[in-house]
Amino acid sequence: MNSKNNNIIHIPYGGYKNETSINGVTIRQLTEKKGLDILHHRLGDGNRWAVGPIAGWDGLEFVYILKGSLSWKEKDTLKIASIGDHLIMDPILEDTLFKAIGETEFLYISSDSMYDSVDEQVKEYMDLAVTVEEKDGYTADHCSRIKDLSMKVGEVMGLSSEAMLELNFGSFLHDIGKTKVPDRILNKPGKLSIEEYEEMKLHTIYGATLLKKTGIPILEKASTIVEQHHERYNGTGYPKGLKGDDISFLANIVAVIDSFDAMTSVRVYSQGRPLESALEEIKKERGRLFHPEVVDAFLFIQKKGEL
Repeated sequence: MNSKNNNIIHIPYGGYKNETSINGVTIRQLTEKKGLDILHHRLGDGNRWAVGPIAGWDGLEFVYILKGSLSWKEKDTLKIASIGDHLIMDPILEDTLFKAIGETEFLYISSDSMYDSVDEQVKEYMDLAVTVEEKDGYTADHCSRIKDLSMKVGEVMGLSSEAMLELNFGSFLHDIGKTKVPDRILNKPGKLSIEEYEEMKLHTIYGATLLKKTGIPILEKASTIVEQHHERYNGTGYPKGLKGDDISFLANIVAVIDSFDAMTSVRVYSQGRPLESALEEIKKERGRLFHPEVVDAFLFIQKKGEL
């Protein structure tokens, strides 16, 4: 993997001072000296790590596999690197999402560590997304559930590595705009008034605007998912009433997953529906509220027992 352009961004994220763990991935900084950053990554089976271009830097990235394997897509070709293999990114041209096959460890070496500030900014948004969902009555792992199921659907549908990376961020941060919705609305145990509901709907626009202003390319791309995840296939959604192919395909994926999770989650004002009831609702709205191909992929992973 040799290419030329800009810098990289990591999943997960953090300043890598000592050790950072999240969503089955642990990153430990071994040294940062004379412009060289050496990190040890440990990924649980099926967990993901990514690199992608960031403007303003032109250094060398190097990955050496110590244990397990990493898989990724280059265009439509599945690639696998195993113990003893190495990847050179000088640096990488396209967003690339790696997935661990078995328990995987690798060394990541960068000729510069200027991406730390970017990673810290991303971490702040991820933490904020979890906090705001808890205010809205969800459990702390709501964002991770939406991301994990969205990624499974994306894999079934054969999405490109770049699309999967965008989906990864957009699904996790789908409700980040709720940070601008008043707590009196988020915390209200009963039904929202018409005015309150209109304010709540603005979280899609608030979130998209927030991500666009970051100046981080992958978050700017993910802003489309954030803005459109409440649009509906027949045009009855919000904020713009888009329909059919006018809706981002990735947003269609999050729309199905988020709706399913909302139906089955226990919240202050809802006991949650049984799994079978929620699945029947998804099936009923296939081709009406939800993109039919996405529903088919979702039902496929359900039949495999991966919900």
